[in-house]
Amino acid sequence: MEYYTLLLLGCIVGMQHALEADHLAAVATMSVGQTSRKAVMLRGGIWGLGHTITLLSVCGILLFFGEGISPQIESLLEFFVGIMLILLGVNVLTSIWKRKLHIHFHQHQDGVTHIHAHSHSSSNSTDTQDSHRHEHTNIGLKRALLIGMVHGAAGSAGMLVLAAAANSIGNALGLIIAFGTGSIIGMTALSLVASYPLRALESDTRWLNLITTASIGCIALIIGSIRLLENWSALS
Repeated sequence: MEYYTLLLLGCIVGMQHALEADHLAAVATMSVGQTSRKAVMLRGGIWGLGHTITLLSVCGILLFFGEGISPQIESLLEFFVGIMLILLGVNVLTSIWKRKLHIHFHQHQDGVTHIHAHSHSSSNSTDTQDSHRHEHTNIGLKRALLIGMVHGAAGSAGMLVLAAAANSIGNALGLIIAFGTGSIIGMTALSLVASYPLRALESDTRWLNLITTASIGCIALIIGSIRLLENWSALS
């Protein structure tokens, strides 16, 4: 296989890699409550950058010394990913509780039943002032970078297998960079697509937004728990 063809393949595999369930769950939890399209895309891209930094660092060192990653270490890294996803899920659900968001069902005199969600979070200012205050200084880029780096560490063993297709350390590093570029492109594009329904949910139907937010938190908990169970036996 020509080397440039291998690089293209690595980029495509990297784009597909961004679509794995645990990656989607992690990025979804980062997008809760902050649905600015630019912010969502930037977080996705930064996740891919963190993922690439760890892959390049870990695999580069191991390739240089001719070492690999044992199944036990691989399971341990995957175990940490599970813990991280559980923490992210808990954080999402905790944010709902802190804002005291809940759903009400009520019936009007005409007999029509409505569903709505609202918050009773405490505030020292008036409702009018609250509704026009927006904080956009922290869009979670550091957290996105850290989450991407953790995922990258867990994927290092698989990346080493893929890098074995290259015939030199330099070519292997080039393949890793191509893979990382693909993951950045894939996650940024996915984040762009996801930003449309997220913004619609935020602006149109608050109770549906609440249900979606809670679902994202629960899905992260489930996927994280599955990761823990899958790798627990290898660690014990």
